[in-house]
Amino acid sequence: MSNYIARLKRFTTCDISDGLLNLYGISNGGYFPNLLRRSGSGTVVGRAFPVLFGHTEATKGQASINYIDNVPAESIVTIGMTEDLQLSHAPYTKPIQAMYGGLMSTRAKYLGSNGTVVFGRIRDVEEHQNLDHTVFSYGIGTCAPKAILKPIEYDCQLKIKLSDGTTEIISPGDYLVCDDHGMVRIPTDSVDLEKLVIYIEKSIEADDLVSQDIKAGKPASESQKDRRAILKQYL
Repeated sequence: MSNYIARLKRFTTCDISDGLLNLYGISNGGYFPNLLRRSGSGTVVGRAFPVLFGHTEATKGQASINYIDNVPAESIVTIGMTEDLQLSHAPYTKPIQAMYGGLMSTRAKYLGSNGTVVFGRIRDVEEHQNLDHTVFSYGIGTCAPKAILKPIEYDCQLKIKLSDGTTEIISPGDYLVCDDHGMVRIPTDSVDLEKLVIYIEKSIEADDLVSQDIKAGKPASESQKDRRAILKQYL
């Protein structure tokens, strides 16, 4: 297991977001909203293996690609749509067809994938649950995608429209951290992972002391000011 995958797995997505906000000024803390866990449990960490789906009519002449047999070990399969198929409001994508099913999870898990995130719909929920393979998605569906959608590229950048009107990019190899809160991305091109991990460790230590103070009757604002002062040296 990658050294950073193991180390990041000890944190929650909230811990990661705090670090990205405080260290790098990333205002959304790397969070991708509106994803719900459909299967699996606990914290899952992996490097993004992006897969892009397009509309079958808009991509006539472009062959459907085989991404599922090329999933890297320790990756998180990250499936998105072309921007024209996305919505910035619920249900966040136009097609009602599912983009991912149980057989795909079976193959991904066999190849050593740590999980799957789908910015769209999935199906075969019970199969994912029985596999204990972590899957997140915007929604669920019943119909296979082939009449409307097909995978057209993998190991590529994904542009994801968020519900606040912004667009975020997920690049191959970005670290993704998923838990019951959803998914947070750590962009590897702009974040010093060692610095981030150390900051989060110190931040957790400080907050543990704040919790102890509050339980002992100390005002929260006073304790936070005192205990978190040490974090300035790690900024």
